[in-house]
Amino acid sequence: MTHPGTLSVRPLRMEDKAEWAELWTAYLAFYETTRPQEIFDLYFDRLMGDDPQDYNGLVAELDGRLVGLTHYLCHRHGWSEANVCYLQDLYAAPDVRGAGIGRALIEAVYALADAEGAPGVYWLTQDFNATARQLYDRIGVKTPFIKYNRR
Repeated sequence: MTHPGTLSVRPLRMEDKAEWAELWTAYLAFYETTRPQEIFDLYFDRLMGDDPQDYNGLVAELDGRLVGLTHYLCHRHGWSEANVCYLQDLYAAPDVRGAGIGRALIEAVYALADAEGAPGVYWLTQDFNATARQLYDRIGVKTPFIKYNRR
């Protein structure tokens, strides 16, 4: 899908909270989960804070409407002198998918990671996320790692 209009990617702002919450709710629903309101508030506060240990947020804006989000964190890595960047959340509204929103958000994280001296950027997705994986296969490299969680 292509969408006429002006796309921009910018840092998340305090006044974005309501639209951000709608996008993050939809993102969580896609992954078949929810979070209580206190987690929404905590996460947004962390995204807006100045603690370098916390996540940062970017949003994609199309003609004045938020249509996508990403959250990322640059952190130390035990095998490298340089930091690495973890892209935790990435979401584009269904009505604008295919218009380059995901690519623009990932490329913005790449640029910010480079600026912070963290040339490595990594993320996870679920195996059923076939549409997004088509993009990821074009702009990233699938690794052989398998993720485990604590029981």
